[in-house]
Amino acid sequence: MTRNFRHWFEQNGFAVCTRLAEGLGMKVKSVRLFFIYASFATLVGGFVMYLTLAFWLKLKDLIYTKRSSVFDL
Repeated sequence: MTRNFRHWFEQNGFAVCTRLAEGLGMKVKSVRLFFIYASFATLVGGFVMYLTLAFWLKLKDLIYTKRSSVFDL
């Protein structure tokens, strides 16, 4: 059963880059590299955005502190 699933997936799943490259008139290697680089950029970009937002929220909390009374200066 696993062998049949793997065979079906190899025929239908891995041909995406090949068919896309043939349709665009490009090399298959270039299309595969694009997908690899795009996936890394997505992962790294999300992590960088998370760190940037955490930094801005921390900075906002340091600047805008809520004071409960006049004597908390």
